[in-house]
Amino acid sequence: MSTGLIIALIVIVAAVLVVAAVLTLRGRGSQHGRGLKRRFGPEYDRAVARHDGDEKAAERELAERVERHGSLREQPLEPAERQRYEDRWTAAQERFVDSPREAVAEADQLLAELAKARGFPDGGHYEEQFDALSVHHAHHVHGYRRVHVVASAPAGDGRTDTEDMRAAMVEARALFEDLVGPARSREESGRSRRQSGAFNRLHVKGS
Repeated sequence: MSTGLIIALIVIVAAVLVVAAVLTLRGRGSQHGRGLKRRFGPEYDRAVARHDGDEKAAERELAERVERHGSLREQPLEPAERQRYEDRWTAAQERFVDSPREAVAEADQLLAELAKARGFPDGGHYEEQFDALSVHHAHHVHGYRRVHVVASAPAGDGRTDTEDMRAAMVEARALFEDLVGPARSREESGRSRRQSGAFNRLHVKGS
C-alpha cells in the first residue's frame, strides 16, 4: 500500500471520528436542553425570554442553578410551626381588603421566611433564594417573583393595580402550599381551596 493511500485513509478515518463526535455532542446537548425544559417548565420559557430568545444562554443559567442548589434537602416543619405560617397567610389575605399593597408585602416576607425555614438560602439574598426555589419548585416559583416585585416597588408608583396584586397573591399561594407541606389531608386541601376562592371574591375598599 502506497504512502499516499495510507495518508488518505488516515484523513478519512479522522474526519469520520470528528463528525461522530460532533453528532454525539449535539445529541447530548439536545437531551440536556429537553431535561432542563422538563425540570423547569414555565421557568425555562421565562429564562429564554430574559436572554432574548437565546436558548443556550438560558440553559447555561438554569444548569448553573441546578449545580448550585440541586443537592439541597428541604427541612420539615413542626406541626405548630406549619400552623403559624398558615395563620399568617390567612391574615395576609384578610388584610388585603383594607391594605392590598401591605398584604402583598407580608406575603413576600412570609414566603422568604418559610423558604429559609425549609432550608433554602436566606431571604435577605432574594436572587439566591429564588434560584434555589426554582430548582425544586419551578412550576410555582413565579408567584414569589410577582409578589416580590410588587413589594419592592415604591408606594404610589402607579404601575401595579389592585387586580395585579390580587393575581400575584393567588399565584404565590401555590408556592406557599408547596413549602408549607407535607401533603395535607383531603379535608385540609378542601379548606385551602375554599380559602383561596373566598380571597378571589374579596372586594377591596375603595375599588
